[in-house]
Amino acid sequence: MDDSPTARSLRTLDLIHNRPGITAADLAERLGVTERAVRRYVGTLRDAGVPVTGTPGRYGGYQIGRGVRLPPVAFSGTEALALVMAVVDSRAGAPPDTPVGEAVGKLLRALPESVARSARQLWQHTAAAPSEFPRPEPAITSGLVDAVAAGRRVRIGYRSAAGHEWTNEVDPWAVVVRRGLWYLLCAKGADEVRTYRVDRITSLEPLSAHANVPAELDAVAQLEHSLSQGWQYPTRVRFFDPVERVRPWLPGTMGELRADGEGCLLVGTTSNPDMYAGEWLAQVQLPFVIEGGDELVAAMRRVVARLQESLPPG
Repeated sequence: MDDSPTARSLRTLDLIHNRPGITAADLAERLGVTERAVRRYVGTLRDAGVPVTGTPGRYGGYQIGRGVRLPPVAFSGTEALALVMAVVDSRAGAPPDTPVGEAVGKLLRALPESVARSARQLWQHTAAAPSEFPRPEPAITSGLVDAVAAGRRVRIGYRSAAGHEWTNEVDPWAVVVRRGLWYLLCAKGADEVRTYRVDRITSLEPLSAHANVPAELDAVAQLEHSLSQGWQYPTRVRFFDPVERVRPWLPGTMGELRADGEGCLLVGTTSNPDMYAGEWLAQVQLPFVIEGGDELVAAMRRVVARLQESLPPG
């Protein structure tokens, strides 16, 4: 790797471009230099005519001024291969005439042969099994991401799994991909947190109204919490180990895990007690007791009975 001042200045430019608002401390850590050296690299860029602006203060950082044309993106062979591997893993066998296939083809044609060779061979000779999950419409997904970035309210049309259709105005908070499914995390009204499957959104209309988004939003944690609440069957499970030992065993959608004495409580809801008992709780290699939810208790009894039937007599 080139460690010359010029190379580090270009790397500084790349980091600022990709992370607008990045601080001198973050730049120093990523470059492996001091903050004083970072300021020197920024000065070199400014001397070269690159309008790097800086905001002082605790929450300040660097960004690139508007209208700057950066050098073309360059990929290493490893980076190109990793990108194609990620696409292969998610494309569900998409043919070359799909948007995904065309985009990958353009990328591979633009790269030098020495860089693209392995990635092209992987793309041509690796098959992906069809995905069990539906893919959202790219135009709707892109519109949602733009609305989140702009902080603007949207009007969405939605079709539920049962075929019911409706229209809502929502404040989009984040687009989250979870276990192969795409979700819109949003709010309808002041306190109604909603989650919508993006593949079930049938229409999208950006609005001019400003979206109210929580200042300290943890989108993934909020999505997990939302998916665990509001179902018809309550659940309550006591574990005798502390939260930090139990949490790795549980999907976030099972409910809220609360410290309680020397152990913890899992409190949530479910629409499928058999899955909750047989596919989730039965996998936990820690002692627990089901304290609430008649449907969950009945489902666990069915699991136990089925396992007992698999044992030899006596």
